[in-house]
Amino acid sequence: MKAIELKNVSFSYEGYEEKVLNDASLSVDYGEVALLSGFSGEGKSTVLSLIAGIIPNITPGEITGEVLIGGADITGWKMGEICRKVGVVLQNAEAQIIQQIVEDEIAFGGENFAFPREKIADSIERACHLMKLDPGWKTRTLSGGQKQRLITAATLATEQKILVLDEPLANLDRYGSELLMDTLRRLAKAGYAILLVEHRLDMVLPYVDTVWSIRGGEISKIENKKEYLAAQAELIKDTCCLKSTDGTAFQLEHVKFSVKGREILKDITFQIKKGERVLLLGENGCGKTTLLRLLARLYRPTQGRILQKFDPALGQKAKGSPAWFKKAGVVYQNPNYQLFMPTVEQEVAFGAESDEYAQEIMQLFRIEQLAQRHPHSLSEGQKRRVSIAAVVASNPEVLLLDEPTVGQDYAGLSEMVEILNRLHERSGNTIVTITHDMRCAEALCDHAVRIVDGVVAEEGGKELARRFFYGE
Repeated sequence: MKAIELKNVSFSYEGYEEKVLNDASLSVDYGEVALLSGFSGEGKSTVLSLIAGIIPNITPGEITGEVLIGGADITGWKMGEICRKVGVVLQNAEAQIIQQIVEDEIAFGGENFAFPREKIADSIERACHLMKLDPGWKTRTLSGGQKQRLITAATLATEQKILVLDEPLANLDRYGSELLMDTLRRLAKAGYAILLVEHRLDMVLPYVDTVWSIRGGEISKIENKKEYLAAQAELIKDTCCLKSTDGTAFQLEHVKFSVKGREILKDITFQIKKGERVLLLGENGCGKTTLLRLLARLYRPTQGRILQKFDPALGQKAKGSPAWFKKAGVVYQNPNYQLFMPTVEQEVAFGAESDEYAQEIMQLFRIEQLAQRHPHSLSEGQKRRVSIAAVVASNPEVLLLDEPTVGQDYAGLSEMVEILNRLHERSGNTIVTITHDMRCAEALCDHAVRIVDGVVAEEGGKELARRFFYGE
């Protein structure tokens, strides 16, 4: 008996004639880790939504064919019935977190399933140990990677034998990625069935048994994993020739930041030159996103100061103004926070320096075919491209990027890096990037800054990025 089986499934979303899936079939056995791979927007998340019952219970559409869980056709099943069989980790970690404390979040599923109190306590302890979480942590203060580990822990605690995970490594550092994949591998050996969608193939392929590829609505099995990895996991070369100037964009002096008694940044001191591409390195929870938000003037330092020197007219006010955000463009870790216009075309045009430049940017990012779509109807990878396009269309002097490559297949990742570097050469802007994707890190780096436990532990160039990711 198969754990998961799609038999000749076709699907189109309500209001759209185009089929996302066209006579698609795949299967996953108990004891197996399977990967569903493919380009952004091809329908990977749609497949997981069908298995999890999100389609059609929450997201309507026209379905033909069979979706079977544990050998049973789930047509007509309610979400509650499917949830008892299938544990789900979605792309957007924050959308799944509803409790304020880590242990309450992990306990929530077991309480809904009426687990005994002792079993829930054991589940919390085991899940926190597996995912390296403190049960007393406040969920709102967690980093993106820690939130990703939390929703995975909460799913594991409910003990369904079938798990589907949508880009679970998206915001995880190398340690967290290896930790999760090793855990999934061990669960499969214990009889679990696991299906995941993931673009970071270099991290997942050593752990998976079967690879399925989706393209043009059809699903096929990849027979040679090694060849597939070789074509998808090469390091992206840095083709940018622009050198930074002698001027200073930011001067950070003994910057500290605390929230609700938790000290996140303890003593940050370094300089960012004008026209420089800075890469912020560090494990999940070290304070990278907090530092980026301080540079963006979204937060104020608890102590110390950040001097901006790229535009004297903007002054040194701690809080960002409309004039500031025209000069300093911010791409958030979660694109849903900054997509607010009714169409992609309007989103990109909103802050653009001209309509002509907005159209040029849409063409550069290859999103002109999405022009009339609502941004929130897109795949996560497409949302990411639109959010970056909308920010760079304003031609900011400083570009602050928090995990800009999440949700991108290898071709999209390569193209994204090339576009960012091409615009960098043209404008001479200053770029600060956070990424856990080793394939593109060096190609976005002139100056690397490694943060450990809230302080600057090391500075360097591409060699520091290489050593951080590969231990060389």
